[in-house]
Amino acid sequence: MKIVVLDGYTENPGDLSWDELAKLGDLTVYDRTPVNDEAEIIRRIGDAEMVYTNKTPISRRVIDACPNMKFISMLATGYNVVDYAYAKEKGIPVTNVPTYGTASVSQFSIALLLEVCHHIGHHDASVHAGNWAKCIDWCYWDYPLIELDGKTIGIIGFGRIGQSEGRIAKAMGMKVLAYDLYPNDSGRAIADYVSLDELYAKADVISLHCNLTPENTCMINKDSIAKMKDGVILINNARGQLINEQDVADALNSGKMGAAGLDVVYTEPIREDNPLLKAKNCIITPHISWAPKESRQRIMDCAVENAKAYIAGSPINVVNK
Repeated sequence: MKIVVLDGYTENPGDLSWDELAKLGDLTVYDRTPVNDEAEIIRRIGDAEMVYTNKTPISRRVIDACPNMKFISMLATGYNVVDYAYAKEKGIPVTNVPTYGTASVSQFSIALLLEVCHHIGHHDASVHAGNWAKCIDWCYWDYPLIELDGKTIGIIGFGRIGQSEGRIAKAMGMKVLAYDLYPNDSGRAIADYVSLDELYAKADVISLHCNLTPENTCMINKDSIAKMKDGVILINNARGQLINEQDVADALNSGKMGAAGLDVVYTEPIREDNPLLKAKNCIITPHISWAPKESRQRIMDCAVENAKAYIAGSPINVVNK
């Protein structure tokens, strides 16, 4: 059985092993595949039966051109790069990795928030540049420093990751508000569920952990920002398309929004003309919330289990049943 991994480098830049997957068939791993070159995607899949992808698109044309392909698995949770509806018509199960980054993503969202509050990276660079050694006072700070105890965080999307972030925020003395389409008891033990408008009005910090849908695309825009507190802090390490980037940049530059910590943007890699790059008080990291080795190992483990289940005739984690 031939197995192809189209873009394995971000999942495994060399610190993990493909050996368990290789035990299941004749494995070929490509570090990267050109995402806009369908002919090359088709060539690399060839007559493989099992195909793994992270961000390389598998379109209707690719599916038709690779009739031996019988199984597609994501090396991620999101699966929008695959025409999964057409795959279903063709009887091809598309599987994903539903749970792997709860701890790492929630930890990173808090790290973004703490960086906004303390600007640790900036002050470390300042010290190494010699500014403390030259300072006439025994200490200094270049930005207002923010204490989170007693402040309110509003978390939009209160599933596993949102609730994990909520527990950390609560441990730091924050009041936690949550908005979710499906409130549950585990969430009620951490937060007060409120309407979206109430969350906008009361939160000092707004953190996004919801899935991307047509309904919530660009939900953070000039209209929703107008409902927020002056100086609100925005944290987004969910999906870049949840925010209108120009509206957020305008809010940051006007001071309506106090700061933003972002690990995702609308188009990735980030475009050089992205307005957030020049916005005030905006921290941007290159979509790495998911990337600790422990988290990536869970992806690898689940990818192998998805393959084993398919071979056994009972696929798991299928997103296009």
